Order: sequence, then structure tokens, then C-alpha cells
Amino acid sequence: MKNAGKECNFIVLTGGPGAGKTAVMEAARQIFPKGTSILPEAASIVYSGGFPRFPNPISIRAAQRAIARVQEELERYVLEEGSSIIGICDRGIVDGAAYWPEGEDAFYAAIGSTRKDIMARYSTVIHLCTPSAGLGYNNLSNPMRIETPEQAAQIDAKIRKVWEQHPNLHIVPATETFTEKLEHVTALIKASLPSGLYL
Repeated sequence: MKNAGKECNFIVLTGGPGAGKTAVMEAARQIFPKGTSILPEAASIVYSGGFPRFPNPISIRAAQRAIARVQEELERYVLEEGSSIIGICDRGIVDGAAYWPEGEDAFYAAIGSTRKDIMARYSTVIHLCTPSAGLGYNNLSNPMRIETPEQAAQIDAKIRKVWEQHPNLHIVPATETFTEKLEHVTALIKASLPSGLYL
């Protein structure tokens, strides 16, 4: 995507609950300091602000529409502000399709877009796999995380599926240490940047 006449590469870090996205995002803030925007998770902004969160289709649809709009505006801000050449996103708009009650096509219709157009917003997608309970999944460390290990694994699989058509999708498996995962993700981000782009 273009910002003030130059390329801005939006890179998505996605995956199921507890996959380590937030920790990786914080580390990326230090690793890629210049010309990089770190976009927070739109869902956390919406839910922490008190948006209704109930397990019924009406609530889910309303929340996912709101999350998509917040994500869109976060990305628009980066483009219009114009100083970033990399935008690292804690999830992308496509994630909402994994939660939509009627499926992917209905999600894109509900937000007034198409799968092709939304996918094209992002140059690279890095899916961090949710760890099992044995590898460290913890739903008590984040008040926004309400899923059991089994539910988290199911969501992880759904999110991976909705992104599977992206031409530059990378899968990062669960690891025993955060350092391993961070090194893997950092290498993928660096490899995805066009030649000559600042690191």
C-alpha cells in the first residue's frame, strides 16, 4: 500500500489466542525502531472499551464489524501520517472472517469488501500457532483471553484457514521458548521486506 508516494508494507502477525503475538509485537518495537509503526490489536481496543461481548450471532457480528473498522482506521492513519515504511499489525481484517457466524463470504459482504481486496492490503502474513497447555498456553495472563486450551486450538485452526489463500503466508509453530519464536518471526519479517528497505 502507498503512503505519500512511497510503499508501506503491512505485515500481519496473527494466530490463535496465547500464541505470543503481543510479546513479539513489543519486541519488534525495539528491533525495528525507525520507519516502523506497531499497530495494536483492534479487538483488544474494542473489547477493553466495553463493547458487548456475548456468545450469540448478533453480538459476534456487531463486534467483528467494529473490529474491522478500527483496524481499517489504524491502517489508514499509518498511511496518511506518511512516515512509516513498515506497519506491523497485531492481526488483520481477515481475522474477522474466522469468527463470522455465516462464514467467510458473508463476512466480506458485511464489511462491504472482497477477500481479494482485503488480502491485498497485507504484503506478508505470519501465523503464530497457539501452544498446547503443555507448551505454555495460559488463559489467565491476559484478561481479554477467555478461551480454554481446546477452544484456543480450534480458533487457531480457523484463523489459519481464513488466511490460507494469502500468497505470502508463513506458519510459525509453537516452540518451547519465546526466544525461538521471536528469532523465527524476526527473520521472516526481514526476509519479507523489499531490497533496500530500511531494517
